[in-house]
Amino acid sequence: MASFDFEDGGFGGGFGGASRASAANVGAKNGVAASEEAGGPPTLSVGELTRLLKSVVEEIFFDVCVVGEISNLSQPKSGHAYFTLKDETAQLSAAIWKSTTAKLKFDLRNGMQVVCRGRIEVYPPHGKYQLVATSVEPMGVGALELAFQQLQEKLAREGLFAPERKKRPPKIIRRIGLATSATGAAIRDFLNVLGRRTKRVDVVVAPTKVQGDGAARDVVRALTLLNDLRDELRLDAIALVRGGGSVEDLWTFNEEPVVRAIAASRLPVATGIGHEIDVSLSDLAADLHALTPSDAAARLVPEDEAFVRALDDWSVRLRRGVERRIETAGERLKRIAAARAFVAPAEVLTEKRRQRALDFERRLTAGVETALKKAELRTAEVAAKLDALSPLAVLGRGYSLTKRARDGRLLRSVDDAQVGETLETRVADGTVRSVVVERAPLED
Repeated sequence: MASFDFEDGGFGGGFGGASRASAANVGAKNGVAASEEAGGPPTLSVGELTRLLKSVVEEIFFDVCVVGEISNLSQPKSGHAYFTLKDETAQLSAAIWKSTTAKLKFDLRNGMQVVCRGRIEVYPPHGKYQLVATSVEPMGVGALELAFQQLQEKLAREGLFAPERKKRPPKIIRRIGLATSATGAAIRDFLNVLGRRTKRVDVVVAPTKVQGDGAARDVVRALTLLNDLRDELRLDAIALVRGGGSVEDLWTFNEEPVVRAIAASRLPVATGIGHEIDVSLSDLAADLHALTPSDAAARLVPEDEAFVRALDDWSVRLRRGVERRIETAGERLKRIAAARAFVAPAEVLTEKRRQRALDFERRLTAGVETALKKAELRTAEVAAKLDALSPLAVLGRGYSLTKRARDGRLLRSVDDAQVGETLETRVADGTVRSVVVERAPLED
């Protein structure tokens, strides 16, 4: 690759002598008369001068590297690519033939900073020159985009992003393993949203770096630790969260070891990384992809009120199902008892058959009674489990639920109650009515 000095007296001075000599040769070959002024340059036609420039320029700039920003990109169906390379001071037309574009690992885009290697060609009919690039490499963000695409293709071929391998988080979550920075905004956002939605879920934090050198290794360590202790800590799911940032700041979550650790997790993993528009390879591998840390908390755990409504609905459906089975069994027993063999057995049965019928009746009655008892026991067991899962059971451990007396709405913030307003507080053994005399928000 050639390098040149474009300062005054460098490129200009060295090239000037060659130009004059070449120009004289071209003029002599074509029989062009020299200027009448002694020592003057030869007189050249436009074509002759352009051919001279083409010969000299293409000979000198046969292999160059040019750094610039892509603009005016055009990619026709022919497979070639045409664009302008520009910087703050100049611009250069460029072309990439189909044989080269077919080998590119990334898509060209306007605004992308690239390094193009190739040769300068002069096109005499238009009197213009352009760079014919034989290779293109992205710079800055472009390089990260290329790495992202390459790793995404590799892991997709292995099936790490396939929907069928994803694990569904349980509907009832009691404890979450949280992998995030212990000092960032993400942990505050996650816990704030979780605290507003429920009081029945515990969180175990595995602190980890989320950007910079060693961050990927630290995240893998946190995920591995939570999985190893999942039974001891009784974890139901893992949340991996991080606040917003630049592409470089979030790059930890595009590292191959982190993505593989998420895919290998025995526990369901929910990710909430960056802002809504940010999508990492970790998000693609996660069992639940939330848009932000706050969204991750909201999607993992339903609100207590919704949970109570669901429990009530399950209880009603279970009770109705048991009642239907008991009713069906009773009707069947009535039909059997109303059969002629039972209504007038002496008329149709011998003594022996009558005795067999009586034995059958006793067995049938005993069987129905046993089935009813089992159904009652099962109903009691399910009711006990539902009661244990109910948020109202939390009241027995010292918690309480406070509502506004006027509309029954639960208080989640001091802003939900007004001074002088009557409140009803539900505790384990009853209800307490009170009046607001002052509101005192917590200081941040």
